[in-house]
Amino acid sequence: MPTHTTRFAPSPTGWLHLGHAYAALFAADRAGDGRFLVRLEDIDATRARPEYEAGIFEDLSWLGLKWEQPVIRQSEHVAVYRAGLEKLRALGLLYPCFCTRKEIQHEIAQAGNAPHGPDGPLYPGTCRGKSAAEGEERIASGEAYALRLDVVKAMALAGKELSWIDRAHGAFTATPAIFGDVVLARKDTPASYHLAVVLDDARQGVTRVTRGEDLLPATHLHRLLIDLLGLPVPEWEHHRLILDDQGRRLAKRDDARSLRTLREQGWTAEMVRKELGI
Repeated sequence: MPTHTTRFAPSPTGWLHLGHAYAALFAADRAGDGRFLVRLEDIDATRARPEYEAGIFEDLSWLGLKWEQPVIRQSEHVAVYRAGLEKLRALGLLYPCFCTRKEIQHEIAQAGNAPHGPDGPLYPGTCRGKSAAEGEERIASGEAYALRLDVVKAMALAGKELSWIDRAHGAFTATPAIFGDVVLARKDTPASYHLAVVLDDARQGVTRVTRGEDLLPATHLHRLLIDLLGLPVPEWEHHRLILDDQGRRLAKRDDARSLRTLREQGWTAEMVRKELGI
C-alpha cells in the first residue's frame, strides 16, 4: 500500500468513544509507513476544555498510537482562516447574512416546498441581494452576522466539472449546490468546519482524508472550496460508522461507550480492537 499523510482530528469537547477509536485506528492504518497526524479542532472556545484535550492524548496512547509532533490546534491558526475568507471575498463570492434562525425557519415555512440538502432545508437566499454598502453598515454597527458562500456564483467561477475519488465509494462529480449558500464563518467564529478542514488539510499536507461516511456529502462542497482556494486535491476514504445497540451513531454524551469508561471497567486496547473488528 502506498504511503500517505493522514490525520485524526477530534474536537476536545467531550470524551472519545469507540467511534473515535475506529476513526483514529483507521487513519493510522491508511498512513502506512507515511505520516499520521493528530489535529485538535478546538475553534469552538465555548465548548473546548483542557481536560478533554488531555483525555484525547491519553486515549490515543492507550490504543497504542503514535503521531507526529507538534499537534496542530485550530485556535492557533485563525489567521489562516481569515486569509482564506479574504481570498473568497476578493473573488466576490461571500456575502453577509443577518437572518436569525427563527427568521430563516419562517421564510422556509412561507415558501412551502423548500429545497432540502444533507443538513435540512436550504437557506432561501434572503440576504444574497443586499447591497455591499448595507452589509458594511450593519456589520460596523455590531450586528450579528454570518458570511455565506454564493454557491451558484462560485460554481460559475470554477467553470468546470469538479471530481474526486473516494477509495471506498468510487468516483464522484461535485454537486456543491446541495448545501445551498453555506455559512463559512460567523461574527464570533472565524471559520466553519467546511472552510477550516480544507485549509487545515492542505496546510498539513494531508494526502488521504479519512473520516466517517456521514461526512461523504460534505466532500461535494469541500471539492469546490479546494478549487476556489487553489489547494491540492487529496484522496478521500469515508469509512463505516460505529453504531450503538439501537443502530444510532455514537455520541460524546453516551459515556457508557467512552474509552475512558471502558478502560476503568478493565477493557484493554486489544479488547477495543476486537470489538471494532480490527
